[in-house]
Amino acid sequence: MRLRSRRLSRQAIYESVDEYQVLEAYPQDKYLPSYLVWTRHESDVLHVLFAVDVEGQNVRVITAYRPDSTEWLDGLRRRRPK
Repeated sequence: MRLRSRRLSRQAIYESVDEYQVLEAYPQDKYLPSYLVWTRHESDVLHVLFAVDVEGQNVRVITAYRPDSTEWLDGLRRRRPK
């Protein structure tokens, strides 16, 4: 699992998603609508990509990572232009 290589525990992700900010929405994603969110766990900023299964009434974590400041602006909330 990639979370291990990124040193993010499932518990850290679960604990961080009580408060979040949606950065990007992908309503037309291939399988389920998804959302990239900015959140914090302790002193770390995390980005978590969720897929939302409205019919099944559940949310799935697709990926989670610590954003790279060379790729993000505004407190790691906005992508840098390419």
